[in-house]
Amino acid sequence: MKFSPIGPGLFLALLAASAAACAQGPAPLTLQQVLDIARGKNPSLLAAERHVAATRAAEITAGLRQNPTFALSGADITLPANNPSSPYTYVGNISRLFERGQKRRWRLDMAHATTDVTQSQYDNQERQTVLQVKDAFTNMLAAKAALQVAQDNRDSYRKTVDLSKDRLDAGDISRTDFERIDLQLAEFESDFDSAKLDLVQASDSLQLLMGIETPSGDFDIVGSLAPPGLTATLPQIEQEALAARPDYRAARQAVTLADAGVKMADADATADPTIGAEYERTGVYNSAGFQIAIPLRIFDRNQGEKERTRFEAQSALFTQNAARNQVLNDVDQAWAGYLAAIDLAKRYNDHYVDESASVRANLEFSYRHGGATLLDYLDALRDYRQIHLDALAANQQVWLSIHQLSFAAATEIVP
Repeated sequence: MKFSPIGPGLFLALLAASAAACAQGPAPLTLQQVLDIARGKNPSLLAAERHVAATRAAEITAGLRQNPTFALSGADITLPANNPSSPYTYVGNISRLFERGQKRRWRLDMAHATTDVTQSQYDNQERQTVLQVKDAFTNMLAAKAALQVAQDNRDSYRKTVDLSKDRLDAGDISRTDFERIDLQLAEFESDFDSAKLDLVQASDSLQLLMGIETPSGDFDIVGSLAPPGLTATLPQIEQEALAARPDYRAARQAVTLADAGVKMADADATADPTIGAEYERTGVYNSAGFQIAIPLRIFDRNQGEKERTRFEAQSALFTQNAARNQVLNDVDQAWAGYLAAIDLAKRYNDHYVDESASVRANLEFSYRHGGATLLDYLDALRDYRQIHLDALAANQQVWLSIHQLSFAAATEIVP
């Protein structure tokens, strides 16, 4: 295979393209990419994940059987071996406690149930972290859009100031009118500076949730704030929430754990015998024997623990019912918030935004041609700026309400 040599022009073009790519910085991240990074680097999630692993390791301890005990003793070993009154004595004993009442089985059940509850608690913490990341992502998108709006308003108004300066020089307007127009520029410049600060703070907040130790000024994201259409209905979301909510699942698993605790308390009331075997050599004589030790459960029959675990089991059932009610309540409230947000966003996007732009354009044209007063034109500018910011906030609230609805249902609502 033959390779053609790279000419100087092509080499310089490739070098320039590489330098331009480096100058642009890292590519903007999507919401899914941000979520993947947060799941892998968020220190709170990593700590909770290790806690789940530690809880799972406790299952090994729960499944272990009782170790046997070996004892060896001797007596009179310093006396002469031919002393008939005090011969050497060696005793070897091995014994083991045997559990009754299926204690190992219930210990394992409790350990498995504890791991399940801990895993569900981790899933719930991850759900909360995902909500925080989504909200921070949306807030940063809104901050970027607000900065763009502020920049467009500032640049557009600077053109108005320049045109007014030309009219002042031509004698079409008074200096007082020009200065009033020029003073209004300070408000647009202040909006721009505030929007830049909001974007930096939103970026830092999102990077913190992603587990980035030192926030980067080159960090960027990409996405849309256009309100999406939802196809799911409230009953569907409620059923999905009952099936997927990890906190409700943890409440159900806590009932299983409490039932295992009841069985364990009953098993602990049984007496566990200790059976042993013994070998003894005294002088020239050998002997063997056995022993059985059974505790007599006369006074302590684990009454208190059995009573406590039964009340704990009843408490777990009530907690499960409360968790189910909370799931439905969360979904209903999130749904109501979404409906209110989408109605407001539609009014702005379908009517007020276009209307404010039309009013501003008409009054700007009229003012420049002497058909409108300066106050009318400035009012139109303020209305245009405020309507666009309100529309942006309405779109932002739609997405925040969708994130809250997805959080309440533990399911991605956006198709």
